[in-house]
Parts: sequence; structure tokens; C-alpha cells
Amino acid sequence: MKKSYLLFFISIAFITNINAQEMKQEYQWLDNMHQSIASSVNTSALWFDEFFALEEFENREHAFGEARIRLGWEPRSRDVVEFETRIKIRVKLPNLKNRADLVLSDYDDDRPGNDIQASGNNNFVEQNRFSLALRWRSSPESGLSHRIGVGRRLQAFVKSRYRNSHFLTDKTILRWETSAYLYSIDGLGADFSWQVGYNATDYSMFRWNNHYYFRDQTNDWLWQHSLQKLTQFDEKNALIAGVYIEGLSRPNHRLEEYLVSLRWRKNILRKWLFYEVEPFILWRRDEMFSASYGIALRVEGFFGPS
Repeated sequence: MKKSYLLFFISIAFITNINAQEMKQEYQWLDNMHQSIASSVNTSALWFDEFFALEEFENREHAFGEARIRLGWEPRSRDVVEFETRIKIRVKLPNLKNRADLVLSDYDDDRPGNDIQASGNNNFVEQNRFSLALRWRSSPESGLSHRIGVGRRLQAFVKSRYRNSHFLTDKTILRWETSAYLYSIDGLGADFSWQVGYNATDYSMFRWNNHYYFRDQTNDWLWQHSLQKLTQFDEKNALIAGVYIEGLSRPNHRLEEYLVSLRWRKNILRKWLFYEVEPFILWRRDEMFSASYGIALRVEGFFGPS
């Protein structure tokens, strides 16, 4: 498995330097793979949607599904075999009047996508490795949503979440969300987050992210803060420079790890395929805050209707 990861990353790095026209002709296997996965996801979407169909209700809108798959290798000076796999599948169900969809994920998709990805403190993440839930909202545009499903080692759970955003100025936006949930074994939990974004130019922006999780099982808070600058060079290349910190409230409010990184994200080969290179430096409490140097390599694909 680890060798397969390495070969995959090496092949992607090599073919990114090939002429675009040659890629279109020579890498038909990418299109075949994309079509195969997208077709499988859409077939599942149709099956789930038919389950909720009523004979007297004629719906001309077709169900569809979309998947996001990411593979990552994140070697650092103290751990060269750190690998990451993330899969998220969302199924749209028009027979429920587009008020509900089915979400399957092997990670907690409520965690922000720009948190400490290359860190080694994965205990909280591992507890959220899989979830399957039916998500419902009163209308497709509503910021309030509810979920019922299974997750965290197949525990039954219910969850409610509210999202909103506000323009503070013509260049500054505040986004925030809060949620509460109940797991059959872990008990109650809640989280609250907010993000302030400032558009410095048409091609760059700053983000200040804050996230707090309360966990009833351990009776503590997990908190995360980050400051990022995002720069888009063209439609295929972007750079994210960031500083990230993470900590716990027990046994006292203290820092557990912090990280600085520079993430380059590139659209390669096809419009649905992306590649990331992220050199970083990580400091962790259980490593006496001694610097650990690493580089994260990730490949991400989006599979859904064209």
C-alpha cells in the first residue's frame, strides 16, 4: 500500500510536465477512471432516491451523487510513514424536494478543510473516521440543518447545525456556525467556529479561522486557530501560507501543537484533478516542542456530473 502511494505521487509529478495536448491523448485512463467512479456514485444516488419516491409524485429532476477523494503522504523528520486518505460522498435526493441529501464520509467533514492537516495529533480525527447520515433542511437555502445517522465507531447520532455569514465591509466577510450533537456512547458535544476573510486584492485574501469543540466524553474543549494568506496566480495555481495552533482545555488551557506551512495547490491534467505540495514545520508537546520538518504531498479528485 505504501509503495503504491509513492508510485502514484511520482507518476503524477512526472506527467504534470508533459504538454497538455499530449496529456489529453495519452492519458485516456484518467477519463475512464473518472467516468467509472462518477457512474458508480450516480447509480447509488438513483437507488437511494428511488427508496424515497412516491408513486403519485412525478419528479422530473434526476438524483445525482458527487465524490471527493484525497490521497496524501506527509513524511516528516520524526515520522516518514504518515499517510492520509479522505473520502466524502454526497447524494442529492430530489424525491425529498431537495431538502435532504445523504452524506458518507471517512472523516469528520465538519472540521475545517484548512486546519492542521499535516499534524500528528490525530486522536480526535480518528474517532470521527466514518459517518453515514441523512441531512435535512427546511429549504435548500436554509442555514439550519439536521442529521441522523451512524458515526464514530458506528454509534447512532443526531446533530443540528446553523450557518450564517455577514458582510462587514465590501472587502470583509464574517462566516460562523454552531452545532450540537448527541452520540449513543460518547454523549453530548458541541462546536462553534467563525472565520473572518479580507479580500486584499482581486487575487489574494487573508483568513482568520477559529474553532472550538466541546466533548462530553472527556469533558474538555479542543480549540484551533489559524491565520492564512491565500494567493491565486492563475486559474490553475494557488498558494496558501499559514500559521496554525491547536490545544486543549484540560488538564489546563494549554497549547498542544503548532505549525507553519506553505501550501501550493495546482490543477493538473484534468479540471477535476488537483495536486498539493506543502512543506511545513511542526512543533508538538509530546515531542517537547522540538521542530519536526516535513513535506506533504496530496492528490485530490472530484467525481460527479459534468
